[in-house]
Amino acid sequence: MRNKEIAEQFYLIAQLLSLTDENPFKIRAYEKAAQVIESLPQAIEELAKDFDKLSSIPGVGKSIAEKIVEYLNTGKIQRLEELKSKFPEGIFEMLKIPGLGPKRIRLLYEKLGIKDVKTLQEYAQKHLLKELPGFGEKVEKNILEGIKFLSFSEQRILLFDAIKIVEEILLELKRNKDIINIDPCGSLRRRKETIGDIDILCCVKPGKEKSVIEEFTKLPMVKKVLACGDTKGSVITSSNIQVDLRVVPKEVYGAALQYFTGSKQHNIHLREIANKKQLTLSEYGVFKIDRKDKPIAGKTEKEVYNALGLEYIEPELREDRGEIEAALAGKLPKLLELKDIKGDTHVHSKYSDGASTIKEIAEYAEELGYEWIIVCDHSQSLKVAGGVEIKDLYKKIEEIKNLNKNSKVKILCGQEVDILSDGKLDYPDEILKELDFVIAAIHTGFKQSEEQITERVMRAIDNKYVHSISHPTGRLLNKRAAYSINIPKIIEYAARSGVMLEINAFPERLDLDDINSKYAKDKGVKISIGTDAHHTSQMDYMILGVYVARRGWLEKNDVVNTMSYDELCKFLKKRR
Repeated sequence: MRNKEIAEQFYLIAQLLSLTDENPFKIRAYEKAAQVIESLPQAIEELAKDFDKLSSIPGVGKSIAEKIVEYLNTGKIQRLEELKSKFPEGIFEMLKIPGLGPKRIRLLYEKLGIKDVKTLQEYAQKHLLKELPGFGEKVEKNILEGIKFLSFSEQRILLFDAIKIVEEILLELKRNKDIINIDPCGSLRRRKETIGDIDILCCVKPGKEKSVIEEFTKLPMVKKVLACGDTKGSVITSSNIQVDLRVVPKEVYGAALQYFTGSKQHNIHLREIANKKQLTLSEYGVFKIDRKDKPIAGKTEKEVYNALGLEYIEPELREDRGEIEAALAGKLPKLLELKDIKGDTHVHSKYSDGASTIKEIAEYAEELGYEWIIVCDHSQSLKVAGGVEIKDLYKKIEEIKNLNKNSKVKILCGQEVDILSDGKLDYPDEILKELDFVIAAIHTGFKQSEEQITERVMRAIDNKYVHSISHPTGRLLNKRAAYSINIPKIIEYAARSGVMLEINAFPERLDLDDINSKYAKDKGVKISIGTDAHHTSQMDYMILGVYVARRGWLEKNDVVNTMSYDELCKFLKKRR
């Protein structure tokens, strides 16, 4: 699939247009198209074979479709090439610095002639930027932090992207009948939010190790071969990600899978337990300390854990955060599963910046097997995202009432309501009370102090019409660091107030993260999982929210999405 590759072209067009005096709505159209393209479940190159079908995708249209076909045929988009020619190459790297933004980049370029990250860093370190309007010591500090963040983030990819790469590789390799078992391992199998290198483990029929490795190094997505040995291959993919494939004997596959899944600290703790039992543990199995010629366990992971006196520990928990102690005591949580989910608490429709109608959203929710769906559009002040005016909000409420007469999936009318800079909400209470579900969120004023932002969110929690706080830290993985907020304080305040916190399942958010989700669980805070979908296909992001929940030790009863429609309605009414 080349979806992400093509989406990146349209994101870059939008960014470069932002450096000009282009109409903001045209810029937003390119951004929206990019979001839709990267989230499509089908390969864009397959969809492009039918131009009418491609151009009918919401958010794409004829003009974007022509550019997609142009890129697939030539490897370039003429409009993008024209824009690139207007700016130095270093500007493209500057656009990746979180929090800087096209307007400031334009000012830096036009007033100071800064056209690359290195020069920008030197100016900021020497405090030469503060003379520009809108710049100062705080901005210089933020720029330096952003450059540091950029250098780190470029070394890792999103979990969602890593999963797609692995799925493509496994789809190819599983056609080989010589492969007995094959699994991703490492941080990907533990479902960490960002991934460095990708590790895959397999066992094969005797004598077929070398041929499987050779096949792996010749896959279509391979750009460069780093190694091709008898039992290990290493490649760089077309998306510049290193992937390693390792072949191990069938008899020790479980031990190897456990070892290479990690984490490092989890494995160290397991070895300490093994030593106390006069055992040794490695990727080759569990051995008695005085007899290392034959393992007593190793065929399966469960066998390995049981040999150490432990219950099987799910990969998402293996971070040495108390899971081993819980396994010893027989008190591991029964983690949330995708099949437990009965609805999505955060989906955008055409009423704001979504690409789908409410009816289309409900129909897709039915395909997913949901009982209910909550449609949450942006509130009125967020103009750039088509925030819903009050008069249109009443139309939305009425449309949902009419749709519910025939819809198999029950639709709840929600809104993602902005928390304004002073902590007030973007709609008055007389409007909020008309909604089934209110999720409050910060979308502006990120540079306020920790005290100010924390107070803003706490003030929103005080409003009896607010059910949940959306993406509570405001981060965008690999793009923007979290704003300054005292999350433990927010969690404790939400616990006292009976307000939920959201795990936003959008690939770049995953916010709350796993650590804060576990803290919320420990404090008794209910969690809502919302995909923040702007296209029906993005409703499939729910699995990413489930992964975060599992890493946060969340069980079925910790998450509102597992409630039936009747249970949900009763629960939401309690808040008021």
